[in-house]
Amino acid sequence: MSDAYDVLACCIHHQSHPLQVRSPFNHRSFDAINRTHADLDVVVPTPFAPPVGPFSEYSRVPDTERWGSYVAHYPRFLYMIPKRRFYHVSGDSLQRRVPRYVERTFDTPHDVVHTSDIYLDGYGLLPYCRAHDLPLVVTSHAVDLHNFDSFNEQAQRRIRETIEYAARILVVSDELAGVARRFAPASKVRTVPIGEDPSKFPTDRRAAIRTELGIDPDTKLLLYVGAYTEQKGVKELVEAVDALDREDVLLVTVGHEGDLRWWLLDRLGELSHPARSQWRLDPMALRRWQVAADVVVHPSWTEGRPTVVYEAMAAKTPVVASAVGGIPEMVVDGETGVLTPPRDPATLTRVLEELLDDPERLRAMGEAGHRRLLDENWTWSAHAERVTDVHEAVMAEW
Repeated sequence: MSDAYDVLACCIHHQSHPLQVRSPFNHRSFDAINRTHADLDVVVPTPFAPPVGPFSEYSRVPDTERWGSYVAHYPRFLYMIPKRRFYHVSGDSLQRRVPRYVERTFDTPHDVVHTSDIYLDGYGLLPYCRAHDLPLVVTSHAVDLHNFDSFNEQAQRRIRETIEYAARILVVSDELAGVARRFAPASKVRTVPIGEDPSKFPTDRRAAIRTELGIDPDTKLLLYVGAYTEQKGVKELVEAVDALDREDVLLVTVGHEGDLRWWLLDRLGELSHPARSQWRLDPMALRRWQVAADVVVHPSWTEGRPTVVYEAMAAKTPVVASAVGGIPEMVVDGETGVLTPPRDPATLTRVLEELLDDPERLRAMGEAGHRRLLDENWTWSAHAERVTDVHEAVMAEW
C-alpha cells in the first residue's frame, strides 16, 4: 500500500442530522476514500438560516457530526437567493469563511484538497490551496457543468477560475467528460464512476420483502427514486403510469426534495392505479423497495450518472430510463433495461406495457444489470481506489 496522506474534503451537498438523505453518494464516496490510506478532514459548508420558514432546517444543522469513518464539520456561510442573480455572492461568502475555519480547526497540513463540486466547493477552497500551495481535485456530478450557461456572468468567471487552478476535474460519466473538455484540457479530465455495494441489497429475500411490504405476488411494482422536480420527469412519469391499460400496477415514489412534492402527492391520489409517495426514506428501507420492485423508472431530462441506476443494478432490478447524459453508459438498452426519449410519456407507457407482460425478461434484465455492475467494478471500494490513484498522481506532479 502507498504511504498515508492527508486530504481536506469539502462538500456543501452532504448529509446532516436534519437532512439525513441529502446527496448520500457524497458521504459514501468520502467514507470509502477515508477507509483507504487517505485520511480525510471533511467540511460541509452550511448556509445561515432563519429559525422558521422553508429553509429553517439548515438552522438545526449541528457544528459537527460523525458520518461513518469520519467527522463532518459544518461551518456557516451566506447563501443568497435567488440563485440566478446571487450565485456568485454565495461563492464569495464561502471563500471568505471556510478557509478561515479550516485554518482554526485542523492542525495537520494537508497534502491535497478534494471537493465534491467545482462550484461552490472548489471555488471556496481556492484561497486555502493557494496559501499552502496545494493541488486541488474537483468533482462534477453534472450540475455545475451542464448548467454553466444558465449561471450569471460572475458565477461563470468563478467556475472558470476554479477549473483553471484545479489539477484534475473528476466527472462521473464519459458524456460529462466531453462537456468538461469545453473548459479544460483533456489531460485534466478523468471519468471516475461512483457505484454501489451489492452485498447490502437482500436480493435473496425478494419474495419475503414483498410480503412484508404488503405487495401481492401478482402486482407489478414500479419504483421511482429521485427529487420531485420537473427536470426529473415526474410529470411524465405520472402521465405514463396513468395511461397504462392494466389493473395490476402499483407505483411507489421515493423523494427527498423538490418543489413538486405536494403536486405529486395530490396527483397520485387521482391516478387510475394505486400509488404511494415516500419522503426521505432511510437507505435500508429504500434498498428493500428497490429489491421488491419489478422495474425502476427514471424519466429524467438531464443526468450525470444517477445513483439510483447503480442501486437498481445492485438490487437485480431492471431500469427504464431516459437516454440522457451518462445513463446510456450504464444501461445496456434491451439487455439490462430499456432507454426511452426524455419528455415522451407515450413511449414510456408503451415500453412499460410490453415489459410488464414479460416477467421472465424483466428477471433476466435484472440479473444482467447485476453482472454488469460487478464486471465494470462499479463499487464504492473501486471508486475509492480510482480517486486515491488520482490524488497520488497530482501530489507527485505538483
